[in-house]
Amino acid sequence: MVKHYVRCSANICKWPQAREAGFAPPVAAARPADMKQRKPVDNRRSRHQKQEPHGIALRNESSGDKRIFGVLPVLEVLRAGSRRVEKVVFAEGVRESRLGDVMDRCRELSIAWEYAKKDRFPAAKNHQGVYAVVASAEYSEIDAVINAREPALILVLDGVEDPRNLGAAVRVAECAGANGVIIPERRAAGLTDIVSKSSAGALEYVKIARAGNLNRLIEDLKAAGIWAVGASADAEMSYTEWDWRSPSALILGNEGRGLHRLVAENCDVLVKIPMYGKIDSLNVSVAAGVILFEAMRQRRKE
Repeated sequence: MVKHYVRCSANICKWPQAREAGFAPPVAAARPADMKQRKPVDNRRSRHQKQEPHGIALRNESSGDKRIFGVLPVLEVLRAGSRRVEKVVFAEGVRESRLGDVMDRCRELSIAWEYAKKDRFPAAKNHQGVYAVVASAEYSEIDAVINAREPALILVLDGVEDPRNLGAAVRVAECAGANGVIIPERRAAGLTDIVSKSSAGALEYVKIARAGNLNRLIEDLKAAGIWAVGASADAEMSYTEWDWRSPSALILGNEGRGLHRLVAENCDVLVKIPMYGKIDSLNVSVAAGVILFEAMRQRRKE
């Protein structure tokens, strides 16, 4: 497959030269009407490992069950109906006015609830006096994320290890209407109860998939007609110059090292968010929000 860009010695895309060569992909400022976009291919062979069941909480209530802590995460799992809720447990002495919406939802769905002593609630967690016992869930398949909507808009996180950052990024992806989020299987945060709490319930609505190898994932995205767009402080192109109306996967690294070198090299294009202060980087969830909402702004202008 011909890559539609020209790289300089620093592996940074230079679009003026690429346009002269006739291989430039669309950008927001200029999009040739006759440009042929890559189309998804049928019957593509996935090279990713089969995903295994996971739980979004770290501690078991009983064999096969998990606990979701906090008022908003519990309320969203009840609203979404995507998981079987066994029961809801309230701490003795908790203010019922604060939990009225949770109780009302339990009544509507005929879900049992009970009161328990506070020693059943982990002191280290901000449980807000309530948790839900739910059955274990599964990660989505990568193809389900890719095909969730057209044109695709996918968030790929390269080695985000802080579960709070992952949860916040999932929340941003849901609010921006992205297809879903893809994370690595190793050396990255998984879907724990901290992620659920940090996502403020968005975990119930966003498809999350795991990839065994991000570089192979990028190849599969390209084969599916999706542009791999990496975010890097070293890029020459601003994120507003890319045409996000094209099927795109935004790839973000963690705050410390950014993208892995091979991941950055395999991207179709690198973009940056210009910094105007003394600090030269953003939290990964903030960067995701800035870029994903720019993508939706461009798409809504059509």
